[in-house]
Amino acid sequence: MEFAQHVRLDGPSRMSWALRIGGAFALALACLAPARAADPPAKHEVVLLAQSDSRRHAGGPEPVAVLYPDLGEPWRRVFSEILEGIEDQSRQAVHGYPVAPNADAGELSSSLKRNGTKLVIALGRQGIRAAAGVDYPTLVSAVSTVTDADKQAGILLAPDPALLFSHLKSLVPGARRVFVIYNPTQFEWLIRMAREAARANGLELVALEARDLASAARQYESVFASADPRRDAIWLPPDTSTVDEATTVPIALREAWNRNLPVFSSNLLHVKRGVLFALIPDNVKLGRSLAGLANATLGGEPKRGVQPLREVHTALNMRTAGHIGLSIGPKLARSFDIVYSEP
Repeated sequence: MEFAQHVRLDGPSRMSWALRIGGAFALALACLAPARAADPPAKHEVVLLAQSDSRRHAGGPEPVAVLYPDLGEPWRRVFSEILEGIEDQSRQAVHGYPVAPNADAGELSSSLKRNGTKLVIALGRQGIRAAAGVDYPTLVSAVSTVTDADKQAGILLAPDPALLFSHLKSLVPGARRVFVIYNPTQFEWLIRMAREAARANGLELVALEARDLASAARQYESVFASADPRRDAIWLPPDTSTVDEATTVPIALREAWNRNLPVFSSNLLHVKRGVLFALIPDNVKLGRSLAGLANATLGGEPKRGVQPLREVHTALNMRTAGHIGLSIGPKLARSFDIVYSEP
């Protein structure tokens, strides 16, 4: 049986490391999963958020509004961590608004106006839908992709390919080629970045299109049949139309183990199940970076286009590394935040 070893703590935290990592994983699941009915509104927490804002900025306007889904734990904790990071870094007063799926756009707009809102940060699908009904400059986050990525602004949950490829080369110096299967209607923006990042890391990116799970499964079978374990690696992107826990992920895990191929992703559960490594969100740092974008926008220097996630925690499976023939020294292992290994 594998166990998780916490090998490095990165920066101060108001919450335990286990909760921070668990929250990051829950956020990924919440944002990638199909929409579901919200839990009953958490009246107590809404009051606490409002009191926190009023104590910090009593009587003044609150130019930055953060809209996020009104969900139960563990998702509520994750959005609270992002809000914490936004408050830490924002130059303006911040107010959090938990929104239900059936939130009244007119009532929300009136509330934002009363509070002197100048900019909205929309988190998750519900937050983004709510923001579409109000007329403010908007930053988006806590989702892996959006439509019209070039026309929106914000930070998405898809990790920066440059970080992924840098970690791949540190673990697998002989890697020369990376295969990725993706839906071009959703992730073309990410693959454009990945092509440049691959070249910068001395890698060839083989990006194969698939618009549904059936075609993705066929692509994975073809890739694994031809991949060379001495030079190839497989990237599982945060694309639910090509990466599915019940179909394509089991194929990738089975074939990677049988053929000694390194596979990496952005899902902590994948690492626990046998993927070599993954990059997952650091929620508080993500909030701080969103606040930086908000500061720039309110200062007259808006950033165009969405950005990939650079605020990450790292996870490594040492058992998988040993199985595929990698030699991971103690120093390199300690550079990862979570390490799964055998007792």
